[in-house]
Amino acid sequence: QVQLVESGGGLVQAGGSLRLSCAASGRTFSSYVLGWFRQAPGKEREFVTRISASGRTTYYANSVKGRFTISRDNAKNTVYLQMNSLKPEDTAVYYCAAGVIHGSSPRDYGYWGQGTQVTVSS
Repeated sequence: QVQLVESGGGLVQAGGSLRLSCAASGRTFSSYVLGWFRQAPGKEREFVTRISASGRTTYYANSVKGRFTISRDNAKNTVYLQMNSLKPEDTAVYYCAAGVIHGSSPRDYGYWGQGTQVTVSS
């Protein structure tokens, strides 16, 4: 069992930066693939990025590549999402998720946080 709690969301102007954190409980945190997803009003939840259990492999959606960076600290049971050069279209609720396979579908992840709102003003 893994419980995930996101933090760090907020309101930022276009071009600004935010750093999201996701703290996890559970002794098996280091064995999970971790992902970030987002969901804007009226839209489906979409994949943003993921990181392997070891932290050596990452994968990004084209829409965030070069602007967002995922990282993890297994000693702190925490995964991070550094978001730079934010755009209004990045506005969404951001969720972290844990799973056992390297996937980009929400169905690939069995554990989810409650989400944190990110709003980018133009």
